[in-house]
Amino acid sequence: MKIPMIPIDTLKLRIMSVNSSIIAQCNRRFFGILKTPLRSFFSNSKTCNPQNFTDYKSIQHEYKPQVPEYFNFARDVLDNWSEMEKSGSRGSNPAFWWLSEHGQEVKWSFQDLETYSKKAANILSGPCNLQLTDRVLVILPRVPEWWLISIACMRTGAVLIPGPSLLTATDIFSRLQASKAKCIITDESLADAVDLMSSKCPSLKAKVTISHKQRQGWLSFQELFRNASANHKCANTKSLDPMVIFFTSGTSGTPKMASHTHGSYGIGHIASARYWLDLTPSDVLWNTSDTGWAKGAWGSIFAPWIQGSCAFAHEVARFEPKAALEILSKYPITTFCSTPTAYRMLLQNDVSSYRFKSLQHCVTGGEPFNPEMMEKWKEQTGLDIYEGYGQTETVLICATFKGMKIKPGSMGKPAPGYDVQIVDKKCNVVPPETEGEIAIKLKPVRPCGLFTGYIDDPKRTAAVLREDYYLTGDCGLMDEDGYIWFLGRSDDVILSAGYRVGPVEVEDALIEHPAVTESAVVSSPDPTRGEVVKAFIVRSPAYTSCDPDKLIKELQEHVKKVTAPYKYPRKIEFVKELPKTISGKVKRSELRKKEWEKEMET
Repeated sequence: MKIPMIPIDTLKLRIMSVNSSIIAQCNRRFFGILKTPLRSFFSNSKTCNPQNFTDYKSIQHEYKPQVPEYFNFARDVLDNWSEMEKSGSRGSNPAFWWLSEHGQEVKWSFQDLETYSKKAANILSGPCNLQLTDRVLVILPRVPEWWLISIACMRTGAVLIPGPSLLTATDIFSRLQASKAKCIITDESLADAVDLMSSKCPSLKAKVTISHKQRQGWLSFQELFRNASANHKCANTKSLDPMVIFFTSGTSGTPKMASHTHGSYGIGHIASARYWLDLTPSDVLWNTSDTGWAKGAWGSIFAPWIQGSCAFAHEVARFEPKAALEILSKYPITTFCSTPTAYRMLLQNDVSSYRFKSLQHCVTGGEPFNPEMMEKWKEQTGLDIYEGYGQTETVLICATFKGMKIKPGSMGKPAPGYDVQIVDKKCNVVPPETEGEIAIKLKPVRPCGLFTGYIDDPKRTAAVLREDYYLTGDCGLMDEDGYIWFLGRSDDVILSAGYRVGPVEVEDALIEHPAVTESAVVSSPDPTRGEVVKAFIVRSPAYTSCDPDKLIKELQEHVKKVTAPYKYPRKIEFVKELPKTISGKVKRSELRKKEWEKEMET
């Protein structure tokens, strides 16, 4: 490990109750935001019984977040857990548990996080000369330095801008120019790319590498860390001060810079931490999301540490299903959070042959999940998967919570603190079972977990914040029971001969056929119907040599049987791969654009 570590006793995962009187003393700033006290109920059995609440109705009643004028997650949450460790009121579960791709492990307590992040904060405020609200572009893989630097940004009041390691030199250049970042922190793999265009970015004043290799024009994080002081006074940030900027994934246009505050993330994630993930201080949460995206911050920093849980991380360049199954079997991970794509990859193996002794709670989000895959996971593990829905611009919008009836294919019910409605183009609420746009009501109380807007882009901000609503751009419907169903991006919905077809439901039907590994459904021009459903399909290896015309007819008949016949893809094209963003989301807009450009050319 590159960073020196304070020795930690060998981990003893033992069930411990938290002394409620000590918690009450330590919760003055943060835990008092929730009017209900923090509770801990621990169990080693696989159960769907909630630990932090009674049922969905109790969540809505309990959740009353109070946003103070001043708030800093590092000081008011992390340092409080550190104090609890010092007083002996928190168990031996580490706060951070990192596993390298070669099997090396790092375990830090909250006390360690406090010490190391203060050293990192002194690097930012000292050699990097960062002031309050200065922006820092951090492009790092899943290495411990990413966690320390993220906390250090909070301590100094610098605005963190995470970036995925797959960014190209062009991507980095555009993000530096757009954000006017004063500092960039990355590793040796991207240093050359940064040097190529840093001279064209006048705002950039400091370049920091975490590599041990010395590099001209760069500060060495490792060298500075060794000599940095662990004494640091946290910036007295306001809840409404900017804390982090995320570039959106860009599935339907150029990436936007969504700005979140210290309050919108540090306080706004209480709902996902306490209720959807249902975490306690004895839990170990493994979130597989990349460090460059909002979900990385959701599940690897804020959610686990709000609840005093352990954030588990595995350093791999890409998700490896067999390695993941081994980790779930070997390590005491109680809560697993990953994308539907990752679950599908896991299910390509014999999951039932592995024994997950500690795993109790599985959640997913980021893209629609096929009900068949969800049922297959339940059959092989005995565990349900609880789906959640949110965006870069929000925290958790809706989810299926423990104790609720799971409706496969649904995203669940609105998360506490959100008044979620389905509206038409004039922002009028539509009746149940009617398609419309998923929207969040801004009045009478604006949700604390909502972004403040798109940086330097008032036009696109005004387009989504209007008529007393935040418009998600996602099409869906709400059933009679209040469950929300995702149908696709608003501009992805296909209008064919008077019928509206959501691409997700067709893709769900296609994925059930063994010939389909991946699919993307878009509109295609048609002289009679205006537009029809077209599917781009990546075939599974066993079907690559099949007669394409026969397979097309077979897939069309399959979809007619699985869903309404009018939704079947009248056009099918087999492709080797689908165009995706660097976050792995399919670019339907790119496929749709090519289809309609063909029509214009003819």
